[in-house]
Amino acid sequence: MLRPARPQVPQAIARQMAADHERFKAGLPVPLEKYVQETYGIDLSSEYAGLAIKNPFGKASGQLSLAMHQVERDATAGLGFVVLKTVIAQNEAGVQSMQEWAIPETRMKVERIRGADGSLGWTVTWKGRGWHKSLASYLNFFREALAIGNAATMLIVPSCKYHLPSPGEKQWRVEEYEFTTRTLLRVWRDAGNKGAMPLEKDFSPTLAGSSRAAQKQKILEWLATVPDLIHRAVEPDSVKVGLKIFNSMFNDEFQLEMLELAHRRSPARADFLVYANRLFDPDKVFLGKKGVAYGGPDLSARNLSVLKAWRQRECALSATGRSAAPLPISGTGDIGSGRMAAEYLLQGCGSFQIHTLFQLPNSEFAMNVGSKIDRALHRLFFDPEEGFLAWLCHLRKAFGWPAQMNVRQMAEFC
Repeated sequence: MLRPARPQVPQAIARQMAADHERFKAGLPVPLEKYVQETYGIDLSSEYAGLAIKNPFGKASGQLSLAMHQVERDATAGLGFVVLKTVIAQNEAGVQSMQEWAIPETRMKVERIRGADGSLGWTVTWKGRGWHKSLASYLNFFREALAIGNAATMLIVPSCKYHLPSPGEKQWRVEEYEFTTRTLLRVWRDAGNKGAMPLEKDFSPTLAGSSRAAQKQKILEWLATVPDLIHRAVEPDSVKVGLKIFNSMFNDEFQLEMLELAHRRSPARADFLVYANRLFDPDKVFLGKKGVAYGGPDLSARNLSVLKAWRQRECALSATGRSAAPLPISGTGDIGSGRMAAEYLLQGCGSFQIHTLFQLPNSEFAMNVGSKIDRALHRLFFDPEEGFLAWLCHLRKAFGWPAQMNVRQMAEFC
């Protein structure tokens, strides 16, 4: 964890941050990145899936990224990227093997949660899963979101849940991979995007508690096979496949085994990773459903511990040639402050996906105007003690980072 308890920055910078924190309660500077560069000498630009983003903060896939008014607010506030709600793959005839995940959202509950170490955090509980409308409606949404995102220099990323064979099931529904990937790519191209389309393959936290994920070998088969099926569905170098690694019901050693497999030298491996979505409680009941996903301090504690252990293992594997170059990682899980984002940065994450913070009560934010996204970004960037800028200044001095380093380079340097 970051030490000391408070960021150590020069007094002049501390005064500037305190003044900015107070001043920007009435509204963030526009463009934010230019102000930060000119005032603090910090380049907020980074990468997601190897693609440039103006700042490292984005919205994770979920019920906050399933409608145009949400994407419009995200663009206005200045997010670096948005991952859309997960669509359930289908074949050309409309058949979905993972249809049980196409469940509409019901009431969401935002509540405090205490971690194993006694620290307090927040979690959101809901019953819904993936996109429950038609693929055609998702494609229209994707198309409109791309228009908004391109105009605002905000990367828009589709998320998809493809067929995953259960234990005992040997066949892969390849036609789902082919039809859905090609259809999404067509929309991406029609929007004027010439580069590769980033695509998150969703391994949802609810999957952890299902019978499909009951065997370690089956999970490893998924990770080894899925990237190749998506890549083969379209022409080479047209899709950047990201695996959203889930927190399995097995121990941390198995999490490391998953990461090792994802990094193994292979032309079929993924292009980037998202690490790692929520924990799963098989005994908790919500709205009559037993078994729900949750977040909070235990989630970030596990994620950071595994990522730290992985960085150590990856160095050893690279030395023996068993691992290729490290994949870009987008961190997610309990990122409710700039300090926590900096913790993920120190473990090699160049971007940060947020969900719960965007749903907290307004009373939790110092900013008194704007959307929840505006208020969250104010807190993430400008909080004098917990903000990302304060901790970047602290880390830059501690590590001797050159002034010209951007966030992606900082993640690689750590």
